[in-house]
Amino acid sequence: MRTLLMPVRLFAVVLPMLLVATVAFKAGAMSQQVHMQAAWDALESARKHLDEAVADKGGHRAKAIRLVHDALIEVRAGIDYAKTH
Repeated sequence: MRTLLMPVRLFAVVLPMLLVATVAFKAGAMSQQVHMQAAWDALESARKHLDEAVADKGGHRAKAIRLVHDALIEVRAGIDYAKTH
């Protein structure tokens, strides 16, 4: 009887620990989304300012717009990835 209770007791201790670890992990992932969303917002603002800037600055404005566009794609991919992992 005693050997039968040992796995049950172990399970009773390990299961709550696994649940706490899972919740903590998910909470960490969600908090990272706050920063990714803030990055998205900042990049959107940068794109707006670049679009409104006068002249092309020797091609640098156009290149910056492309880079911001690429960064937005990567941030969105990171947000989407984190939703599924």
